[in-house]
Amino acid sequence: MRTVTLKRVVVTGLGALTPIGNDVNTFWNNLKSGTGGAGPITRFDTTEFKTKFACELKGFDIEKFMEKKEARKMDMFTQYAMVAAQEAVEHAGLHLDGVDKTQIGVIWASGNGGMQTFEDQIVEFAQGNFIPKFNPFFIPKLISDIAAGQISMKYGFMGVNYCTVSACASSSSALVDAFNYIRLGKANAIVAGGSEAPVTRAGIAGFNALKALSTRNDDHATASRPFDTDRDGFVMGEGAGAIILEEYEHAVKRGATIYAEMVGGAMTADAYHLTATHPEGLGARLGMQRALEDAELKPEDVDYINAHATSTPLGDVSELKGITGVFGDHITKVNISATKSMTGHLLGAAGAIEAIACIKATQFDLVPPTINTSVLGEGIPTNLNLTLGKAQERTVNVAMSNTFGFGGHNAIVIFKKYKA
Repeated sequence: MRTVTLKRVVVTGLGALTPIGNDVNTFWNNLKSGTGGAGPITRFDTTEFKTKFACELKGFDIEKFMEKKEARKMDMFTQYAMVAAQEAVEHAGLHLDGVDKTQIGVIWASGNGGMQTFEDQIVEFAQGNFIPKFNPFFIPKLISDIAAGQISMKYGFMGVNYCTVSACASSSSALVDAFNYIRLGKANAIVAGGSEAPVTRAGIAGFNALKALSTRNDDHATASRPFDTDRDGFVMGEGAGAIILEEYEHAVKRGATIYAEMVGGAMTADAYHLTATHPEGLGARLGMQRALEDAELKPEDVDYINAHATSTPLGDVSELKGITGVFGDHITKVNISATKSMTGHLLGAAGAIEAIACIKATQFDLVPPTINTSVLGEGIPTNLNLTLGKAQERTVNVAMSNTFGFGGHNAIVIFKKYKA
């Protein structure tokens, strides 16, 4: 029987493209200061739309990163992926000579893929009397796995390469998969993360049809208000998050800077409803328990939980039921925060962005806040530290991030303060 010794997995690079910052440092600085990213939608006319605002990127110009000719071959979700991955790869030094690129992989997530490309092409198809004249890049721009392929081609990474899709849990699923590949010795390093570009007519209208989005058009700046009594749905966000996970000895040998250690992860299913979370948070609870077991940690070891907390009436309550079910009395000693109150909900990219928030929290012993929450809603326990209003300084040795997706997908990841 083969005996497998699990390897340590560390974080050596980060990349972020978000509604509150187009790089990691700007994102973190705005996150800890409680800066919100919501504003009126600029990408299309919202006159007939129930929701007229979103958390769009600010001042982003793809031509600062690649030639216009190349950019036109990519949907926005792939453009976002390339930018975040570039920051992370350069941050980690994986682009330098001397790195065995056959042992570096890419596991990249997107819940929706090329929404704008699909929308544009189908509209053109209909307006052209349904004559089948499509752009030759239609399919390569549309498919969700193309971002992983594009990243690998840019840097020559020849290891494992694929896309995870589990709705809003997608990029956390990518992190769990990358973690397992590396600790089983099947890769030296993996670019893991996710990107999403859902601020389109179909994206906004589709989620409006589900009654999932906030319609607080007269007060969009505070519309993303997790746990609040007046919460009425999530605020759509866009962007990308990239994390370089690397085998510890490999990172040390090449002199890489290590920012945190990934120590556990788990994926479960609610097996309950198409779009709603289990009302008692049973799937989330199982996922958190298994992630702790995987990390060989106890609930008392956790200092910070980045909650999925999208600002939906049912979801926020069910998640806290799951959390309190796992952590018991210790939960009053844990900081919980909902960074979606600032970034909005980046769907398939949310997990990667929120994992970066957890990594930074362990690095700087600072918990980013939950903003916009004034009065706790019915069913929200009043004895929890939801980090309301402003960031809180505290020792963060262990941080957990929760992400849940339509279809009942749950993905939980755990990061630990790095110690040699």
